[in-house]
Amino acid sequence: MIGHLKGREKALEEFGWTGRRAEWIALVCLHSGVFTRAQFCFHLNVGEVRALRFVRALIQQGVAAEDPAPGIGRAGQRVCRIFSRPLYRALGAEDIRHRRVASPEVLSRRLLSLDYVLEHPELAWLPTEPEKVQCFGQLSIPRKQLPRRVYRGAVGDTRRYFALKLPMAIDGIRAVFVHVDPGYSTSKALRSWGAAHGRLWEALRQKDRAVRVVAVAREDRTLERAEKVLRRWAEGAGTKARSGDPSAAREYARIKRAVLTGDKATLDAYGGVTPALKLAIELQESAEGRALGIAIDGYTTWRSTRVWGDRFGS
Repeated sequence: MIGHLKGREKALEEFGWTGRRAEWIALVCLHSGVFTRAQFCFHLNVGEVRALRFVRALIQQGVAAEDPAPGIGRAGQRVCRIFSRPLYRALGAEDIRHRRVASPEVLSRRLLSLDYVLEHPELAWLPTEPEKVQCFGQLSIPRKQLPRRVYRGAVGDTRRYFALKLPMAIDGIRAVFVHVDPGYSTSKALRSWGAAHGRLWEALRQKDRAVRVVAVAREDRTLERAEKVLRRWAEGAGTKARSGDPSAAREYARIKRAVLTGDKATLDAYGGVTPALKLAIELQESAEGRALGIAIDGYTTWRSTRVWGDRFGS
């Protein structure tokens, strides 16, 4: 039994789904809306034939479709999408957008999110937007401190909290925030996500909840890049980061001036133009992080081996 489902899988009995299969459907609907056969086999510890039969049963019931995943998968890899509104309604998640067809980038992000949740079912996940908002409300954290987006529509504006729907878990000791990189070429998305969560993380730390961030991706080089960003955020919660020293600002200005004026001697002191620019970027990102109040208590990285895909722009 998976605790954070809170028994919601039992609502699927009216559709003929019970036991671990009902549990699987609930997990998918609440966390991603999509899954691969490899993920199904991993979670239920079964072979490919049983996964195929399960997918066919969903399709025959008219609640799901399985199609090739252009732009994100190996040749022949297919993704099953559960789209039945009655299923989501039974789970109390009728308004979640997981039912919809998504771009390769979003599809990849959803699959990776599900993959990490499958790897850590013991955590107290908050799968839906209302559950996340309610949780922080119970901790007396104002909604204005939650990351949000406003969507403009013909009938008015809609405010969404935690719009990316990334995994998040919280208990009486810690809060775990998962950032998923579907294959971006830079760390821009991670840094923007951190900036949007900075005030919430600070509020949680003031309430004695340790904040941990997990970076999830498919490639080691992506995780290595993310780790550099996360390390700077962790420094913000402990010892004074280099960017907090006035000399760091002077060093950044020195490099910038050397690049603009073509000062070869100064740039050579840093090993050349490329190393100098790399250091300048690190100094700037660290300074921006501290200015935004980004501080975390710990971090880790995790590489998925069950989801493949291409790289996307950032």
